[in-house]
Amino acid sequence: MLLELGDKIISTQIFEQKFVCDLNACKGACCIQGDAGAPLSWSEVEIIQADLEKIKPFMRAEGIEVIEKTDIYYLDEEEAPVTSLVNEQECVFVQFENGIAKCSIEEANKQGATTFKKPISCHLYPIRLKKFNDYTAINYEQWDICSPACACGESLNVPVYKFLKEPLIRAFGADFYTELENVSKEL
Repeated sequence: MLLELGDKIISTQIFEQKFVCDLNACKGACCIQGDAGAPLSWSEVEIIQADLEKIKPFMRAEGIEVIEKTDIYYLDEEEAPVTSLVNEQECVFVQFENGIAKCSIEEANKQGATTFKKPISCHLYPIRLKKFNDYTAINYEQWDICSPACACGESLNVPVYKFLKEPLIRAFGADFYTELENVSKEL
């Protein structure tokens, strides 16, 4: 089912599905699997390019090599920017910590090297945004690699929208999140 809030069309699955990332189980597979890099906005491309020298110390040599040969992004089949990939698989910004894929941009942010946290598409996952002329679609994307996150969310009874409170506020503001909470009560 879909509902409308202002200029947003929202799948009710974000209220119904349960989700809490379980990195020990999935090992950050969403950063190393898929059919393309992580979606980026053009403004994010500019921010990452401007902060790249501050981010590089947190990156793997393989990612830096790809960026130096190509760029931090390429255009996907819809002509939209996505992060470049190492071996056509791993995001160039992936680093590994104890066998778990983590984001070097996020690590640079945690260490105070950049104020940019990470691409909003990554921060919002498993919510995917699709922009149209007059509205933005907000959908839940179910992927088998996230089965542990669904199980964890189910056991803790945490709906997707609550798990993603911080990135939803980052993307759309606190008032929008309050509206989501109100909608959830009505559902």
